[in-house]
Amino acid sequence: MARSVLILCGGWDGHEPKLVTQRFKTFLEREGFEVSVAETLDVLNDQERLESLDLFIPVWTMSSDPPPQFGPLLEAVGAGLGIAGNHGGMCDAFRLSTDYQFLTGANWVSHPGGGDTNYTVNIISKSNPITEGIHDFKVSSEQYYLHVDPANEVLATTRFPVAHWFHSANGEVDVPQVWTRRWGYGRVFYNALGHHDDVFNIPEAWELMKRGLLWAAEGKRIAREQGLSVNDWTSNKKMF
Repeated sequence: MARSVLILCGGWDGHEPKLVTQRFKTFLEREGFEVSVAETLDVLNDQERLESLDLFIPVWTMSSDPPPQFGPLLEAVGAGLGIAGNHGGMCDAFRLSTDYQFLTGANWVSHPGGGDTNYTVNIISKSNPITEGIHDFKVSSEQYYLHVDPANEVLATTRFPVAHWFHSANGEVDVPQVWTRRWGYGRVFYNALGHHDDVFNIPEAWELMKRGLLWAAEGKRIAREQGLSVNDWTSNKKMF
C-alpha cells in the first residue's frame, strides 16, 4: 500500500506556495507516495484524515487571526505522522500559535538584508544521513533569523550578521537553518531555505530538502510496525 502525503498549500503568495507545492508533490510521487493537496485550513480539524497520513507538509506562510486549533495535528504527529517543511511555509506560519511553534521547533523573527542577502549555509553534522556528503554552500536569498528550540538536532547553521542592523551589536552568532526533532513518535524536519521556489535549484539545498521529506515520512511506518501508541505520550496536565 502506497504511503500518503498531504500538502497544505496557501498563505502569503510571495513565497510561491503553489510552485513549492508542485515541486514537493512531483518528487514524492516519483518516490511512490500518494500525494494530495489541501488549500483550506479545515483539514487541520480532520483528526481521522491526519491520522491516516504518513507525512504532512505545511506550505502556508502566516495566517489569519485567530489561528486554527492544532490539537488534532499534535496528536497525529505524536502517533507517528511526519511533518516536514521549509522557510516561511512551516516556521513563519500561524504566528500566534505557540503550540504549533512548540511542534515545529522554532519561529521566524527576522531576515536582515532581505531577499538578496549573500550568505553561507554551514553543514555542522557530517555523519547524519540527511547531510552525509553535502558540504557548505552559498545562497543569495533571505537569511532567516529564527528563535529555536534547544532540543532540536541541528544539521546546518548560518552566521549572522551579514547585513548590518541593531542585532549586529551582539556580535557573531550561528543560527540553526536545518534541523530534525521528535514529537512523540513523529519525526519533524525543517529547512529554512526556500524564499522562492528557485532556491531549490541549488543542488545542496534541494538534496537536503528531499532527504528531510523522506526521513520524516518514515516515523509512521516504524510506529505502526512496533505497535507504538500515542497514549505513551499523552497527559491530562495543562500543557498550553
